[in-house]
Amino acid sequence: MDHLLDIEAIRALLPHRYPMLLIDRVLELQPGHRVVALKNVTINEPFFDGHFPGMAVMPGVLILESMAQAAGLIVHNLPEHRNKITLMGGVDRCRFMKPVVPGDTMIIEASLKEFRGSVGKTRMAARVEGTVVARCEMLFKLIDPPVSTLESVLEKLMSEEIKVV
Repeated sequence: MDHLLDIEAIRALLPHRYPMLLIDRVLELQPGHRVVALKNVTINEPFFDGHFPGMAVMPGVLILESMAQAAGLIVHNLPEHRNKITLMGGVDRCRFMKPVVPGDTMIIEASLKEFRGSVGKTRMAARVEGTVVARCEMLFKLIDPPVSTLESVLEKLMSEEIKVV
């Protein structure tokens, strides 16, 4: 069954936040199989200040990160993987065919090729106006998120009665 996810639904599934959340909307999602996501590229992105002055081009590594985040939604929407963090393990057959610039809308399609235990492999492509701008295969690993000291302290405080003096 296909689903549509808005930014708040994406934020509920992915741990990324500004300036690293690089997916704006999910157009199609078949959990455990396939995703089609959208990234609106605007001049307001912080990386455009330095990449490059006078010729704004989205860095290839951020195109890859956008693709990785989209692919992560394939497994993060499954109940058993909702609270996991996805780490990139490797990139194969990566090609960049055309620059991505402010004003572009990148449509990212990713499909799960293999998944065993906590390790998987996806195939993905990013398109702008129907033209492939990047494609690759990516290895990933799901891990449990670390519990930060601050979270531990807050949980302890919330579980105890707090007296105001």
